[in-house]
Amino acid sequence: MSPVPIAPVEVVHTGELQRSMAERYIAEYKHVRLLECDLTEADLSDLNLDHWHFEDCTIARATFDDASLEGAVFKACRGPFASFIGSELTEASFDGCDLNNASFRRSTLTYASFRSCKLTGADLTDAKALGVSLADVMLSLSKLPKLSFKKANLTDVNFSEADLHGCDFRYAVFERCSLKDAYLVDCKFQSADLRGADLGGIRLTEAQYFKGAVVSKDQAARLIEQLGLKVA
Repeated sequence: MSPVPIAPVEVVHTGELQRSMAERYIAEYKHVRLLECDLTEADLSDLNLDHWHFEDCTIARATFDDASLEGAVFKACRGPFASFIGSELTEASFDGCDLNNASFRRSTLTYASFRSCKLTGADLTDAKALGVSLADVMLSLSKLPKLSFKKANLTDVNFSEADLHGCDFRYAVFERCSLKDAYLVDCKFQSADLRGADLGGIRLTEAQYFKGAVVSKDQAARLIEQLGLKVA
């Protein structure tokens, strides 16, 4: 009886990658690693890219809409305006990536992690982000309405001027973070530790949402000043 051939477990691809090549890799290989690939405006929507590794790749304006990227790794990728609309990104990791103005609308980011990433202007509207991990992430001007950061440890995260309305920050701990001029209507901050956050620009109408949060004495004094109150 002839031995069953062992299928290759990994392929490394460099250069450009077209959809037809991606489909061939999906059919033939168990693991795929893309190294320094150019995926500019590539259409990889609806494909199963689970556990693929994208390293030093250009994914500017690439489309991953409705793709399955569970456990995928994006390392040092450049992807302004990349689209992940409706994609499955459970346990995916993004490390050192530039994803300015990327769209993650309706995507599933359960236990996904972002480290040392730029997400300025990114859109995460209607994303499922339970257990998402953020560290050293630029999220200024981004859209993150109603996301849950409950019990999260947020380190070096810049939410300045972001749309955070309805977000859940209960029991979250902020370290070297910024909420400056963010839109905070209907946010939940009960028992959150905000001593490591820049709270500049908070409006009187938003003060109610901070009930039960922990702030430092200096922060409290600045908040009172911002709100136009005088302590006699």
